[in-house]
Amino acid sequence: MACTVKLYEKPVLMNPVLIEGLPGIGLVANIAASYMIKELGAKPFGEIKCSSFQNIAVTVQGGALKFPTNRLYYHRGRYEDERDLIILYGNTQALTTRGQYELCGRILDVAQELGCREIITIGGYRPGTEVKEPRLYYAASDLEASKEARSLGAEVLKGQIFGVAGLLIALGKLRGMRGFCILAETPGTYPDEAAAREVLRAVSKILGLRIRLDEDVSLAEGLETMRPFDLPVKPEMPEKESKPQWFI
Repeated sequence: MACTVKLYEKPVLMNPVLIEGLPGIGLVANIAASYMIKELGAKPFGEIKCSSFQNIAVTVQGGALKFPTNRLYYHRGRYEDERDLIILYGNTQALTTRGQYELCGRILDVAQELGCREIITIGGYRPGTEVKEPRLYYAASDLEASKEARSLGAEVLKGQIFGVAGLLIALGKLRGMRGFCILAETPGTYPDEAAAREVLRAVSKILGLRIRLDEDVSLAEGLETMRPFDLPVKPEMPEKESKPQWFI
């Protein structure tokens, strides 16, 4: 098995945007995607499993086992200006370079079959200094996507993006798709709701989303039932990185 995709249904969508929300620095993408799924009532339609995922399983409440997986959700816009979405959410990324390419290829295959031509990936960015109010950075596939990201208040990222957040944009461009990666500053040492909130505020503007983003609303509440693998299984154990530092 390299990467296998199991589709529960093939939703009919109108020019959907692919949103990536896999675990990475500060779990910014994970929190944002999880909250988006919850608030929009997005429906699961597919599951991806890869041999390059982590070779572990963890026990959850009741003794059941939870395995590394990625899931695909869809949302049909409810308002005239609200976009249809394909949301990628999961508890792991692939752990090898080849695995990352295979995973991104399968994701893009499904997205294209559903008529997707635009991609937005999300991530966290460690600035190396204290973060008081998260600033946004971006990298885009082309000048048009760059203007769109800049209109959201994001600055050009000077550096490299590793992992699915960068690779989906790059491989998508080779298929004639366009988009951008948007990153929020985060210390990266804890699940960062503030960073996820800033990202959601930005992307909601261009996607036409009506979701609650007040400061008193918890964005990470739904993570308890979809706990990502880069959080420690046993709280009493010392925390240590279980994935490469360079994942976005």
